[in-house]
This record gives sequence, structure tokens and C-alpha cells, in this order.
Amino acid sequence: MATYTHGHHESVLRSHRWRTAENSAAYLLPHLSSGISLLDVGCGPGTITADLARRITPGRVTALERTADALDLARAEVGRHALPNVDFAVGDVHALDFPDDTFDVVHAHQVLQHVADPVTALREMRRVTRPGGVVAARDSDYAGFHWFPLVPELDEWLALYQRVARGNGGEPDAGRRMLAWARAAGFTDVTATASVWCFATDEDRQWWGGMWADRILKSDMADTALRTGAATETDLQRISAGWHRWADDPDGWFAIPHGEIICRA
Repeated sequence: MATYTHGHHESVLRSHRWRTAENSAAYLLPHLSSGISLLDVGCGPGTITADLARRITPGRVTALERTADALDLARAEVGRHALPNVDFAVGDVHALDFPDDTFDVVHAHQVLQHVADPVTALREMRRVTRPGGVVAARDSDYAGFHWFPLVPELDEWLALYQRVARGNGGEPDAGRRMLAWARAAGFTDVTATASVWCFATDEDRQWWGGMWADRILKSDMADTALRTGAATETDLQRISAGWHRWADDPDGWFAIPHGEIICRA
């Protein structure tokens, strides 16, 4: 099993709690309907989960995470909205503890880039999906990230992230591989699309740049980089300062491409 590169520091959760069904799963929304059952793999802090639960009520969402501690983040979010149609489960996407043909939709956002075997994960997601149901996944593609101005420290950040993520057993350039992984998992009816997050307003730059300026110093990624010798504390401080410099530039622009797949079971 791969190690989750980001961890759950506040700087990471700051990013993940920004995610909604609208900004992170728009490609899936036309395939949802009231009353269906949905498995949300790697639900994180549960903001997308809560949105999906509202959309399919009175159907049920099962929120899945690898550890009970991680799942508690989603419990808190769902509890905050008093949603009655969400269940919770701890499990591994490589070996899901559900019978065959359990769910109408199985969804994973920013998950396949972190798992040890994305093809096995997709096979398991397919196994627990009812015939005619949908397996949906969306992942970013780090090698496709683009930004301006060309701050050298951000190049350093990207190379470091890719090194740490691959050292943890993941594939940070997952977006471009989604279709190939789905086909390798045995899907024959696959719709592959792409969408982009873009941060360019003053508010967006301060949020995104400030988040990564903290994350490069305080998250599990930083701990791993220091422990493995991939970076020094001086390196991380320099990269953090580069993020702040980018965020403060009124010309700053950052685009994050994502690969998406809708697979018919």
C-alpha cells in the first residue's frame, strides 16, 4: 500500500475543504439521480461527500477512508450539515469489503494518484458497482501544472513533490493515465474528459499560494522530504518564500489540469 503523501495537517485540509461537487466532480453530476447508492472512495474531510449526499437523497452515500482518524473528518462535516443519508466505512480500495454489485455509483477524487496499484483499485471499484452503474474518478496531473510568473522556487517545489510522491509509491502525473488505467482494469465503455482549476484572482492567489507556503513547511510531505534527504529545512523555507512571492504578484496565474473518467460497469 502506498503512503499518503499529503497527510492531514491543517494546511492540507484547508485545500481539501475547499472542494465541492461543483468544482471537483462536475463531470459526474449528470450521472446522479435521486435514490441511488454511491460509494465515495477516499472521502477526505467530506465536503464533496456531503454535496453528493444532498444530490442523491433519499439515496445513501457510503464514505470510505483508510483510517478511522481520517474518516472522523468526514463524520464531522456530515454531522455539521445534519445529513441523515451517509454511512461510514474504513477500508482499502485495493480490497473493498463490500459484496459484488453493491453500489450504483463508485466515485474517487484525487485518490488513484496515491494508491499502490490504480488498476487493481479500479477493478475493485468495478466489482462493487452494479451492472450498468458508473465508476467515476478524477485526478490532477502534476507535470501539467502551469503558472506565471515563472518563479524558480515553484519549479523546485514541483520536482520535490514528484520525487516524494513517487518515493511513497504514488503517481503524481495520474491525470493523463486515467483512460489507460481504466482500460487496463477491463472497462470497455469509458468516457475520458479533462477539466482545470485556475487560481488567478487576488483572493485565489493568496489562498492557494499561502496554503502551499504553509504546506511545504508543515505537512507530511515536508516531513518526508526532510527525513529522506530530498530537501533541507533551508530548501523548504526558500520554496515557501517563493510561494508567497508568487501569491503577491498581481500577474500571478496557476492552472491545474485533471483527467476524468466515467466508466460503465
